[in-house]
Amino acid sequence: MASKTEQKRAGRDRRKRAIRKKIEGVVSRPRLSVFRSSRHIYAQIIDDVNGHTLVAASTMEKELQEQLEGLKHTERARLIGKLVAERCLAQSIGQVVFDRNGFIYHGRVQALADGAREGGLNF
Repeated sequence: MASKTEQKRAGRDRRKRAIRKKIEGVVSRPRLSVFRSSRHIYAQIIDDVNGHTLVAASTMEKELQEQLEGLKHTERARLIGKLVAERCLAQSIGQVVFDRNGFIYHGRVQALADGAREGGLNF
């Protein structure tokens, strides 16, 4: 019998596979993939055709530690969204496909998406 954690992970993996059947990041419109753990949130801009990560940002970055200190998780996610958008625009990436990676579009995932939109990304 699988533990509750294993069941949750299996459900997320099932949703993730269903989502990935429908979306793909191409050079003109790469994929914005989001992963959240219990403590951190990660965002990557991925070109699936070439298999390269073009831009990445997360709450683990040393330069952001002071800035993120004392903020709530959703506020941190919004800042990461803005940061990834800023880095994308620096590489002239304006449009992306949003990949919630099997997570529910709510809370931190939604805050990251909103932050990326505020930063200038279109999806």
